[in-house]
Amino acid sequence: MKHNYKLFLLPVLFAVLVLACNKVADLPHYGKGTSVQLTASTSSVVLAEADSTKGVVNFSWTSPEYSIDSSVVKYLLEIDTAGRQFAMAATFQVNGHLTTTLTGRDLNAVLLNFGYAPAKSHKLEVRVVSSYQNNNERYVSNTQELVVTPYGDPAKLSVSQSTISPTLANASQPGVEFSWAPAFAGYTGQVIYTIQYDSATKNFANLHELDPDTNVIKKALTQGEINETALNVKVAGGTAGKVEYRLKAMTMQGAITYSNTVAVTINSYLPILRFYLPGSYQSAAGYGNDWTPETAPELVRDLRPDALNRLYYTYIYLPAGAEFKVTQGRSWDVNYGGTGGDLASGSPNNLKVTTAGYYRVSVDRVNLKYDIREGRMGFVGGGTGAGWTPPNVFPAYAMGAAATNLFVGLTDLTVDGWKMIDGDSWNDGSNTVGETRSYGSAAGPGGPLEINGPSNFAAVTTAGRYRTIWDGRNVDNVVYQMSPATEMRVVGNGIDEAGVGEWSPGTSPQMTYTGNGIWTITIKLKADKDIKFLAGNDWGAFDYEDASGGSQAVGTAKKIRWDGSDNFKTPATGGTYTITLNENTQTVTIGL
Repeated sequence: MKHNYKLFLLPVLFAVLVLACNKVADLPHYGKGTSVQLTASTSSVVLAEADSTKGVVNFSWTSPEYSIDSSVVKYLLEIDTAGRQFAMAATFQVNGHLTTTLTGRDLNAVLLNFGYAPAKSHKLEVRVVSSYQNNNERYVSNTQELVVTPYGDPAKLSVSQSTISPTLANASQPGVEFSWAPAFAGYTGQVIYTIQYDSATKNFANLHELDPDTNVIKKALTQGEINETALNVKVAGGTAGKVEYRLKAMTMQGAITYSNTVAVTINSYLPILRFYLPGSYQSAAGYGNDWTPETAPELVRDLRPDALNRLYYTYIYLPAGAEFKVTQGRSWDVNYGGTGGDLASGSPNNLKVTTAGYYRVSVDRVNLKYDIREGRMGFVGGGTGAGWTPPNVFPAYAMGAAATNLFVGLTDLTVDGWKMIDGDSWNDGSNTVGETRSYGSAAGPGGPLEINGPSNFAAVTTAGRYRTIWDGRNVDNVVYQMSPATEMRVVGNGIDEAGVGEWSPGTSPQMTYTGNGIWTITIKLKADKDIKFLAGNDWGAFDYEDASGGSQAVGTAKKIRWDGSDNFKTPATGGTYTITLNENTQTVTIGL
């Protein structure tokens, strides 16, 4: 019976197999796919900021007819410079769709990353690469050409406050903060941001710049820094002025855009920026160790409104081959060197002089210029022998270079106005670093000096020889001194002459004036006693003391001073000596 059942089932199974084969044969069949055909909605696009979020070009393509679900097919839209064979293509991935639209910012970022400048047209090529998600079965479409003109896509600048009143006392405290939305949205390289500024309404015709920053979106300025921006655009210290700021953005490939403008009204204050002259000469000149800003001499600040916080200068003796730099403050944090008259922050090049001498060293920290020339001072004007003709001043009416920022000169003055001048021509009004400096004053002796201004020194009431001192040793208070120079007496307890009382000006012997600031006398001196020099016949007159530290050397020039210091010591051996007092060089020599 079992065998009979098996025989019965064989025909049934055969029939089922035949039906199954027919069912499979009826299913549709797909191959491995084929290249798609790409179409662009336009062949040319001129982009603008207004298009940043709008669709500007649509790309569509045919189906690759893969034998998989079309929703999981991957498409890469590739864009590159024409002729580059897509070697550096930018790509946009699309999954499962046969179309995509690029916004103005999408397309703009592609060109910026290629390094293309805004406002110029550039030819691109576009294609689509289709594949499975695992990148198998890749097919490349036809190529479409697209001409695109990019735009700058500038940053949007804002400022934390529109009015500020900085103060010197709070110079290091927070002032204002600038912030911005990044420029070149979609650009993947570094962007250098520089804040530029100028006086309001000037349209950045004479712009200044803050130090640049890379890939930042804000910049904070202290009260001192925001105050300096006002001063740099000629808002006088102590007055109010409006300053405009904008943001310059630059890609690493050189594309540049400028942001909107923001304005800040600044109630400014008068700053104090100090500059110093460290160098190889310091040790020899008595300014501490070489190349030490902490002990270097300070430059004089030019306090004129147009030069404030910009021009600095000094009159100084420098030995042959001296090299030096200029520092802002007594550290190397901000320092300047340079060549050929051009100053540069952090420059490896030292400023230098070849020959020894007295120099005027001037720097312009804003325009980055320097000037080194002979340091000198002389008398000019109607009351002087030179008249109002600067070429007549040197050497006949020159003053003596006594020390750093110190000139002493004796000259005959008539009843007329006069000035002091450091060059052989009048200033030209340029306020440049190499300009001649002339000095006058509306105040009497002891008063401040006016640089290149209208004021003369007042005419003397009595014609005669006068001693004049240009004194900038205190750089905070550059002044002049003036006194009659009709006589010079040797006073003290070291005079061995008949009729001369100890410390008696009225009976003390007078020196003889021989010109050029030089006085001489031959006189008997006692050993190991004290003397000094008095420009009059009673106490209260101008007088000179010892600056040599008590040297008793014979025949050696010793430095002098007039600040009430120690007296001069007479030689160790009494006898007859010739004394030469040189007010131009500020020395005294006691010789046999």
